Amino acid sequence: MQIIYEPVEANNSVTSSQSIRGQLFVVAAPSGAGKTSLVKALFHAMPSIEVAVSHTTRQRRKDEVDGVNYHFVDTAQFKQLQADDAFIESAQVFSNLYGTSRQSIDKISATGRHTILEIDWQGAAQIRQRDPTSIHIFILPPSLQALSERLLDRGQDDQETIEQRMNEAINEMSHYKEFDYLVVNDDFDKALEDLHRIVQGQGEDLRVAAQCARRPALIKALTS
Repeated sequence: MQIIYEPVEANNSVTSSQSIRGQLFVVAAPSGAGKTSLVKALFHAMPSIEVAVSHTTRQRRKDEVDGVNYHFVDTAQFKQLQADDAFIESAQVFSNLYGTSRQSIDKISATGRHTILEIDWQGAAQIRQRDPTSIHIFILPPSLQALSERLLDRGQDDQETIEQRMNEAINEMSHYKEFDYLVVNDDFDKALEDLHRIVQGQGEDLRVAAQCARRPALIKALTS
């Protein structure tokens, strides 16, 4: 099923006093929950949003493009950016460093477009402190088994790494209460629609408290 959204115009008009700035949306999820695929689909569906490209020290995969998927830098370059206070958030995930530059977010926001940022819960916590107006969304898988199967199916990691990612996923998902909204990626089209509604300001039923009341068994199974 293909979901087609009505075009949304970006707020790029300028008043006599100031520009209308876009909203920052933070999306986090454990590896394999489908975060990147959902954000990519949302980006193509909504012209009013843009994805901020993060920096990382991890190795570039064969299907990735520098400056599109990530800004790939070495550890020395990353540490210098940290020392220059260039990042609005940065964190170590497994053995790699990740960070998002303030400049990349400011550049998008100044156009009136909304910024979508894919990061982990550590980075989200930093942004929450520095930008209390940011809106935070956590994506959950439908089960731990489904998460494990997705990690296996994508064929990017060996078994040891997958086991490490599964252990880390339980820790990551325990931080769901720190977010504003929860989206369960059981059906991709439905999860995409949920993200769209949140960006449009129509997702009150997807707030954490509402989702906890609706899906207590799932949340307990994922975070216990």
